[in-house]
Amino acid sequence: MAADEHLIMPDPKDPRLTERVTGSDQDGNPVETSVTVERPLTLFLNGQEIVTMMSICDYPEYMAIGYLVNQNMLLPDDEITGVDYEEDISTIVVRTARKTNFEEKLKKKTLTSGCAQGTVFGDVMEKFDDAALPKDAVIKTSWLYALMKKINTHPSLYLEAGAIHGCVLAEQDRVLLYMEDVGRHNAIDKVAGYMFKHGIGGADKIFYTTGRLTSEMVIKAVQMGIPILASRSGFTAWGVELARSVGLTLIGRARGKRFIVLSGEDRIIHDAQDLSEDDEPIELNRKGAAQ
Repeated sequence: MAADEHLIMPDPKDPRLTERVTGSDQDGNPVETSVTVERPLTLFLNGQEIVTMMSICDYPEYMAIGYLVNQNMLLPDDEITGVDYEEDISTIVVRTARKTNFEEKLKKKTLTSGCAQGTVFGDVMEKFDDAALPKDAVIKTSWLYALMKKINTHPSLYLEAGAIHGCVLAEQDRVLLYMEDVGRHNAIDKVAGYMFKHGIGGADKIFYTTGRLTSEMVIKAVQMGIPILASRSGFTAWGVELARSVGLTLIGRARGKRFIVLSGEDRIIHDAQDLSEDDEPIELNRKGAAQ
């Protein structure tokens, strides 16, 4: 990707994010490889402890803000008066002008299928039920194929060390943000936090994730106001059900020039050329379902 084509993204050469570890291969030969470094980060909202997350901690401010936004703990009109990150004690404090008390809400939290500490609170669904996504948003297949090629070939922590999820915010075929973390919910929260802090709307954006298209990913995309969610991975049944209920375009199994759409097909403009022999096929079982 050109230097002016994105706003922020991970630095795979940052020594804080990976470590070199020695081991052996399948033949017993010595090897040295990079592994991803994860560390705990405890989040406070004003004076109240909210959650401890495992993260690579490359953009802790955006992840903290995005987590609070996606849990409805920060509202659109909230004013953030400060964010204090203390790396040596693995703590980040988000301060707001409006005082908050989430003691009762924290009692209602339920663990999601995400890695590490992903949570969805009871009243998140109330906001989801009232969501309205733009119906005039579109995605061209040429944009999707171009985005996937850029994402899959650009230097990343995934290529450097693996054990990581990536999330991308895009406009047409242009990458705006590229975030990675050990949990896909952390990566999407970083994007949400950046959007909140810088006043970026989601109505004309496309969201791409390397992770599964679960209920959590659908809910967060809708909360961010993004009408199109794509992944190289597969779907969960509840993820599809929720996407259909709000008209979210849900694209999965996106590899090469192949993909499956299970919701919001009307937003897709098929403008790309026919499949080439180099495109990776999607295997189907005997009933025609994607593997």
